[in-house]
Amino acid sequence: MDDEDALLPEPERPSEELARLAREAIEAQTGSIDMAGARRRCQRVIDMYSEGLIRDGRDHFHAAWVMLCGETQGHYSMARMLARRATELGEERAWTLRAMSWDRWLVKSGHPQRFGTQIIKQDGRWSLGEVDPRVSDLDRALYAVPPLYVQRQSAELLQRREES
Repeated sequence: MDDEDALLPEPERPSEELARLAREAIEAQTGSIDMAGARRRCQRVIDMYSEGLIRDGRDHFHAAWVMLCGETQGHYSMARMLARRATELGEERAWTLRAMSWDRWLVKSGHPQRFGTQIIKQDGRWSLGEVDPRVSDLDRALYAVPPLYVQRQSAELLQRREES
């Protein structure tokens, strides 16, 4: 090994890359949203999935987070599929992602959300929008989602912060 090889960083393992991409996706949600970065991250997850590099529950969990922060129906659908697989592989943290990706897909389709996980801006105000009344707080609890009144309080708090 020559000195130049010693300076090259070790290549990132797929699990590490997925964790990093998920962190980046979550961090990107806190500022002005960079959709080009979101598209790049989503495309990388799609490529990794097609190459068979997403293997265990943790990988599926991180990949689902990235896709949830995407922008298309396809991204949200893939997020839901990845989150479902993560729970099947024993990744308990993915239950909430299953609910979030389902809701995001429904909202993007123009349908009421099931769990109330998506705070959206309608007519200049933050709210949950329409939520399917047939879904109970017990159903939400099964997906590790807080009761609907808590979700509504979060939307109200966001609105108050914006108004102050």
